[in-house]
Amino acid sequence: MPVAGFIYPDHAAEDDYPFAEGLFGRQVSLPVEHIYGTDLHAVAELLDLGSERRLAEGASLLAKHEPDAVVWACTSGSFVYRWDGAREQVEKLSAAAGKPASSTSFAFVHAAAALGLRRVAVAASYPRDVAEYFVEFLAAGGVEVMSMSSKDIDTAAEVGRLSPEAVLELAVSHDHPGADAVLIPDTAMRTLGVIPAIEDRLGKPVLTANQVTIWEGLRLIGDVPVTAGLGALFRDGAGQR
Repeated sequence: MPVAGFIYPDHAAEDDYPFAEGLFGRQVSLPVEHIYGTDLHAVAELLDLGSERRLAEGASLLAKHEPDAVVWACTSGSFVYRWDGAREQVEKLSAAAGKPASSTSFAFVHAAAALGLRRVAVAASYPRDVAEYFVEFLAAGGVEVMSMSSKDIDTAAEVGRLSPEAVLELAVSHDHPGADAVLIPDTAMRTLGVIPAIEDRLGKPVLTANQVTIWEGLRLIGDVPVTAGLGALFRDGAGQR
């Protein structure tokens, strides 16, 4: 069975991963191991959270699952390193794990490319100064941000308590008419259960942090399974070799 392993910061919405396993009919394994630090959405704290030392610890914890690939399941803890720093971050993670590696920030760029999305709207939960790093990261990856909203939520724990209705409203209310898709960039937000409803309301794809993170892990291993329950990214065969 293919195994994609995920290093997840603290606790918030990690139940999205077994939820996805169920949608795939338990044909893939998506183990999650946790590393701990402050859950504050602030640049200095996020740089510490995504440090080489902490991610090496996460890789060590995942080793017992014998993963075929490893993904740092944190958007803000990767994009705050900016493009080159985030690339170095995953290279060091790959070396520590002895496996192919990536992060949620690169997952967003790769998923957008796979679906042919060039212009997007960003519905961010972060404070604005943090969210602006994501806009910069997307631009470096060739994705133009038509509009960016920020909810100014300070901690991941608060994001994890958002209701499905609040997540749906966040996405729908922050669309842009010129955007090919809406991006929701926080793995602390529980989104997988509402992706079909969001896409029905928007009439366009939505990319969410846990969704693209899972997709990226499976893409690193090989073909991405097709399922109707996780939106256009998994429905349209994106990532198939």
